[in-house]
Amino acid sequence: MIPLLIAGHGTSDPQGADDFRRFVARVGRTLDAPVAGGFIELSPPPVKDAVAELVRSGARRLACVPLMLVAAGHAKGDIPASLAAERARHPGLSFAYGRPLGPHPGILALLRERLAETGADSDTTVLLVGRGSTDPDANAEVAKVARLLAETTPMANVEYAFVSLAQPGVMAGLDRCRALGAQRIVVLPYFLFTGVLPRRVEAQAREWAHDRDADVRTAGVIGDCEGLAEIVVERYTEALGGDIRANCDTCKYRVALPFHEHAVGAAQLPHAHPADHHH
Repeated sequence: MIPLLIAGHGTSDPQGADDFRRFVARVGRTLDAPVAGGFIELSPPPVKDAVAELVRSGARRLACVPLMLVAAGHAKGDIPASLAAERARHPGLSFAYGRPLGPHPGILALLRERLAETGADSDTTVLLVGRGSTDPDANAEVAKVARLLAETTPMANVEYAFVSLAQPGVMAGLDRCRALGAQRIVVLPYFLFTGVLPRRVEAQAREWAHDRDADVRTAGVIGDCEGLAEIVVERYTEALGGDIRANCDTCKYRVALPFHEHAVGAAQLPHAHPADHHH
């Protein structure tokens, strides 16, 4: 079986990094093939160490699944650039690159589970909070997930916001929920594992609720679970079969979107790793 490389972003939060490593081990128990995981920045092990581990086992071709919820710059540029560096480091090595997790029905099901854990019901308004990006296509995917949840979940309403790089921010999103008549709100972080940004989402929601004496709860992140592992295995199978179905119609690196024309054809470079002189 062709080994699987799971590429994550990385976090300065130790618990978040541990969550990723535990999840990689879970996928390794699920898949009948060697599995290793690495980060593109901030956390050990780096992608290069994960690749080296698989190459030492004799692999000359790997499947790589970007463990990302949206197709933003990390999945479109940073990880492919890191894989290019690994091909230079290991002559003859090749990769089948999969697509991010995206608005998969399984992801929506896991989000509904996190909502249920908060006691959310038909009188609850949900604020889905994504990371935020300078890539309009990635931000649009968060809006799409919010709408899919609204169409498939018996909630009063589902709005969306971002914790960084894009608007509306968390507090502006909560203001919007209240202006639309929300009496009870659940903030739903659109993140795989805990980390600096999910903790920031929770802190901002708590501050907003305290200042307004409002009923606001924050749901848990998707987390290390079997449902997520099944989706990663599906993306692995797609990559090996060549059935990627990437959305390029609104990719700012391929299409001249208004205000983003400068990004078309932009060179993609891996994150700097000061300890890795090969980079």
